[in-house]
Amino acid sequence: MSDDRLIAIESKLAHQDQLLLELNDVVTEQQARIMQLEQLSKSLIDRVRAIGDATPDDGPVDERPPHY
Repeated sequence: MSDDRLIAIESKLAHQDQLLLELNDVVTEQQARIMQLEQLSKSLIDRVRAIGDATPDDGPVDERPPHY
């Protein structure tokens, strides 16, 4: 194997290692963001459920006022 070919292979390997590290950083950041969004989603669902539990279900929502 010639020196030029060996240098080219080592260079490609170094670039692949760098790319792998960059991709790992991106995936790590995305996972953190996904976890934040899941937590926010759960919080919003809990709030909506709490609001739904607080509203009375016994009367119509569009009730006519007594002066009609």
